[in-house]
Amino acid sequence: MKVINDFLEYIILDLNKGKKLEAWNNIILNRPDPQVIWDKNENVDWSIAHASYTRSNTGGGHWQIKKDIPSSWTISYQDLKFNLKLMGFKHTGLFPEQAYNWNVLRNSIKKADRKVKVLNLFAYTGAASIACLKEGASVVHVDSSRGMIEWAKENVKLNHLEDASVRFLVDDVRKFVKREIRRGNKYDIIIMDPPSFGRGAKQEVWNIETDLDNLIKDTAELLSDDPLLFIINSYTTGLSKTVLEDILYLRVNSKFKGLISSDELGLPVKDSNLILPCGLYARWERQK
Repeated sequence: MKVINDFLEYIILDLNKGKKLEAWNNIILNRPDPQVIWDKNENVDWSIAHASYTRSNTGGGHWQIKKDIPSSWTISYQDLKFNLKLMGFKHTGLFPEQAYNWNVLRNSIKKADRKVKVLNLFAYTGAASIACLKEGASVVHVDSSRGMIEWAKENVKLNHLEDASVRFLVDDVRKFVKREIRRGNKYDIIIMDPPSFGRGAKQEVWNIETDLDNLIKDTAELLSDDPLLFIINSYTTGLSKTVLEDILYLRVNSKFKGLISSDELGLPVKDSNLILPCGLYARWERQK
């Protein structure tokens, strides 16, 4: 497991009974987490939370605001900054464990010593895009949600990257990829962070178990003649990292020989030996 130990402004304070108590640059949240299946019976004061997310028995849920909390606030990781907000479905707009991939991306772009083109699919609020832009890459950022695209633009401004080479597109990822194939566009790095289920810009249904392989097969056609990375993230329970490795072997490594790796990503819990698993990644990278 790759454990993120250097995210100084994000701290997991406790895990208990299906929930996590966490500090986001001193804003403390109580959020559900399905991985936390234990009852520790320890005296940790969870009343310090500024806000708690409660799931409804009929689906969805809501935030209970217990203390003054800003409508948005900023968190930093190294020289990267991100704007956070309480979202309708328990999220804040950032997944701290992805810091591992941000570092992989930045190092790969630095070592390339050339102009690098990046395609970020299911790009959310743009953390990976920001990491790539910081190293001078050009980025095409695609997400089906206009709200997430606007949030990503906020993060670009927050990092003073207004003059960087980035295109934001509200689009269904699968349709966009097929159009890019027809256009003949190519990319050195491809990142995708697909949800388990979702809907496109025009309500197109996405199911990771039935759609991921075809998407990767198509997207591999967009790799340049000298590609650097192909990264897939997954939070889908039951989808093995070996399955993702197998797909990369079949769809990417058959075209470009390289190294394939995968692992879980995790975050440490303060003052304990506990690690919270936070999904997994699989990566193809150019053979060095």
